Amino acid sequence: MSPRATGDPSGTPPRHARGATRRSRLRGTAAAALAAVVLTAAPLAWLVADGSPAPATSATAEPAARAAAPDAAPSATPAPTPACTPAPLEQRAAAVLVVGLPGVTRVGDPLAQEVVALGVGGVFLAGGNARSGDQVSALTTGLRAAAGRPLLVATDEESGRVAHMRDVVGPGPSPRRMAAQESPDDVRARAAETGQALSAAGVGLDLAPVLDLDDGPAGGVIGDRSFSADPEEAAAYGLAYARGLADAGVTAAVKHFPGHGRSAVDSHRESSLVEADLEELATTDLLPFQRAVDAGAPVVMLNHLQYAALDPDLPASLSPRAYALLRDMGFRGVAMTDSVGMGAVNLRWDFPDAAVQAVAAGADAVLATDGHHAARMRDGLVAAVQDGTLPEARLSEAAARVTALAGGDPVAMSCLDVDLPRLDLAPGEGAAAAAGAGAGAGAAATGP
Repeated sequence: MSPRATGDPSGTPPRHARGATRRSRLRGTAAAALAAVVLTAAPLAWLVADGSPAPATSATAEPAARAAAPDAAPSATPAPTPACTPAPLEQRAAAVLVVGLPGVTRVGDPLAQEVVALGVGGVFLAGGNARSGDQVSALTTGLRAAAGRPLLVATDEESGRVAHMRDVVGPGPSPRRMAAQESPDDVRARAAETGQALSAAGVGLDLAPVLDLDDGPAGGVIGDRSFSADPEEAAAYGLAYARGLADAGVTAAVKHFPGHGRSAVDSHRESSLVEADLEELATTDLLPFQRAVDAGAPVVMLNHLQYAALDPDLPASLSPRAYALLRDMGFRGVAMTDSVGMGAVNLRWDFPDAAVQAVAAGADAVLATDGHHAARMRDGLVAAVQDGTLPEARLSEAAARVTALAGGDPVAMSCLDVDLPRLDLAPGEGAAAAAGAGAGAGAAATGP
């Protein structure tokens, strides 16, 4: 998530958006191929007639060949298990929700009890939930015990000014300062220390690192939350941070796809349109995400900006073309929205409508930092399946992925066998720690 506006009063866009940054060609994914995928696809074209997701295509294939024979490409859709009865629709709908607990510090709080009883896939802990490591540990242990099932526990700990667990992990430098003063190995070691503190407190999913490109004012919407405006440098440091978390058994969610650095508008308040064409995005903003996907990142968060090259009228988090682009880049993990309570979404769509649109577009996990809306969101998803607005197969796929990320049984949830990607820890570096901590997406996200 982006912080509330602290911003640059001039609204000056970051330098890379003005064309002054060095640009690296996107290796492994041709810009022309990406353009062909998105610009020739009709909205929701990735859904086949029966409502189930169509097979994903490879970003490195010839565009014409992929257009002519999409079924020949590897599928991103989990295979159904024969003779299997999925969990009730209400349970699958709740499983895709990751919700916040404003002001909650004890498991006995009525809101905590309500969302756990509802069956949400995960909870999000913000600064107001954290007083100390022992207190957070008691809260997360109690939540999991009350749930009686694997439960994602997420937070937003980027280091620097976005640090919801500062009272648990201690203060740290901004990503920009890390990249300026430390090596990637140093950043990995720092992130491992952060991950150890998070894991000890029962937090298994960190909505970090930021892979956006920005070298504009430090207090901008992204600003010093970015490691660099150079795509390769941002990728190297971002992956180092993600691997450090994984070394400690914590799953990283890279963000904010397809890149938030070009906008000086705070999406907590409103959305804005990114005018860059897809070829320009492919050689800049998308490159760190391609690196992360290639390395096996298990979770990618989508932002709420609008992109002229995708769906100019829809935030990326609700855009079928944005999710199709991410899948075409080879991503097979959990696609997660930024919080749908942010103004860029919530001023246009109420929580239930936003949840339906997001899942229909391709989201697996829908984040809402205020869990008071969880029941309405669950009910909205159920109603959308019942009236045909949301294909049941799409909801089942999303529920299966989030369940697997939490360390649960996706077959018991949705009758779908899910195999999430695992972050490549670079053999020989952190492998022992990863093995001991269970650094795969599902095991890591489950926490202690």
